[in-house]
Amino acid sequence: MGQRSVQVIRNPVLAGSHPDPSALRVGDCFYLATSTFEWYPAVRLHRSRDLVRWRPLGGALDAARLLDLTGCPDSGGVWAPNLTYADGLFHLVFSNVSTYAGGFTDSPNYLTTAPGIEGPWSDPVPLHARGFDASLFHDGPDSWLLNLVHDWRPGHGGSAGLEATRYDRSARRLVGDPVRIVLPPQAGWIEGPNLYRIGGWYYLLTADGGTGYDHQVTVARSRTLTGPYERDPHRPLVTARHRPDLPLQKAGHGSLVETGDGAWFLAYLVARPEGRHGPCVLGRETALASVTWTADGWPRVPDSLPALDVAAPDLSPGDDATGAESDDAHDADEADDFEQPVLGPQWSTLRRPATDDWASLTARPSHLRLHGGRSPQSLTGPSLVARRLTAAHGAFEATMEYRPRSFQHLAGITAYYNTRNWYFLHVTADDERRAVLRVAGCDRGVLSVDEAGGVPLGDVRRLSLGFDLSGPDLRFRYAVDGDWCPIGAPLDATVLSDEHAEEFEHGQIRSLGFTGAFAGMWAWDLTGGGLPADFDEASWRAAC
Repeated sequence: MGQRSVQVIRNPVLAGSHPDPSALRVGDCFYLATSTFEWYPAVRLHRSRDLVRWRPLGGALDAARLLDLTGCPDSGGVWAPNLTYADGLFHLVFSNVSTYAGGFTDSPNYLTTAPGIEGPWSDPVPLHARGFDASLFHDGPDSWLLNLVHDWRPGHGGSAGLEATRYDRSARRLVGDPVRIVLPPQAGWIEGPNLYRIGGWYYLLTADGGTGYDHQVTVARSRTLTGPYERDPHRPLVTARHRPDLPLQKAGHGSLVETGDGAWFLAYLVARPEGRHGPCVLGRETALASVTWTADGWPRVPDSLPALDVAAPDLSPGDDATGAESDDAHDADEADDFEQPVLGPQWSTLRRPATDDWASLTARPSHLRLHGGRSPQSLTGPSLVARRLTAAHGAFEATMEYRPRSFQHLAGITAYYNTRNWYFLHVTADDERRAVLRVAGCDRGVLSVDEAGGVPLGDVRRLSLGFDLSGPDLRFRYAVDGDWCPIGAPLDATVLSDEHAEEFEHGQIRSLGFTGAFAGMWAWDLTGGGLPADFDEASWRAAC
């Protein structure tokens, strides 16, 4: 028998917006749960048997009974989900952040369980809203909920440290009062707590230094659950804060997973900026690092730095070996002709689940019918189906049929970040009710429409729309009968970055930038009539 070739984990293992990874192993399967913010289905899940190939499972929270995102602010919604396993059940803790501006953070936390990773998930149990980044730690028969305590008071820095509250798994509720976790003094926020019991120690992983270029994963340990903890005297477990030359930046928010044979790995978030500490259009992504342990019991990532390539453990890929690489891993190409009765796991919808009343795959066979929704500024009722951008160079295309009747009817494709930052190549009607193709945009809430550069469509009702992403540049194009033509001037793709979306007003947060950019199909009907647009196919392909 020949030797099995050495496999390599290529980072990011989940490309595009997949931040705050929670890693878990159950049996011979590994799972990753990541943040989704204002997008449905919420809490994206991926499965692997070898840590190399990851199969997308869609989102756990795919119905209104599990999560209501109506009115969710940009980059609000689901922050830092936590996935654990106990009593034969997957336990998923998540928040639904409805406010973060002006110094306040309303972050009710919930728990749902399921016998299998693909559900069915139980009706969520409310936990508390004292702070975010909640995680569940199972210590034999006991369980504890950990979280950051948010401090709204001016001059208090926003964070009052970490706390733990006992959770009764049989009663499905918190019991007793929270207990403060005793940590060494440290300036700045301490977030994203994940707790492990290994070799007689409690190890606490935290996300420190904010969510930007100073981000890091820090380790502390104690003989007791609540401390006092001592911080690793060596250095952070992983960070890129002093290495702006590295291709992977913002390394932080980590969770540990053991392979079953004594090897350990760290799942953590990274970002790939445009230029040195530049804007991150793709958002924050998931990476893996190998972890070793020192003789005195501290975990180590090689050089404490994020790496593009990591040696994979010698594990069988099992059933996930064939066709298992996700649409968002390794900048994979993907095309959808909408032949299936439900949307594929690559697609997400904004602030509401995909239901037949507005996003139908059955009204017209082999088509996605989008009934026009509310304006892009609305926090309820949008009609947008989109996928994460997974590479800095690539192309998105879709074929559409549409018959607008007024300037209040618009449908087409979008390069989208949030309600205040987007581009939209759309078909609409002019004041004489004639169909026309135009480009619109929004940059930090300032709208623009290129009416002069519009293309009259005459009797054309079916056409292909596309855009090409080339690093910081984005350009729209269209085709009738297969001949592609550019439309409009080149656009600044960095408008769709995390950094550009973040806004402050009088020293207070106005808008956060947590989601990364999306490409998708969008339909507006500002009359409220729900005029439909039919999409025949859509594809994303990454450029080499």
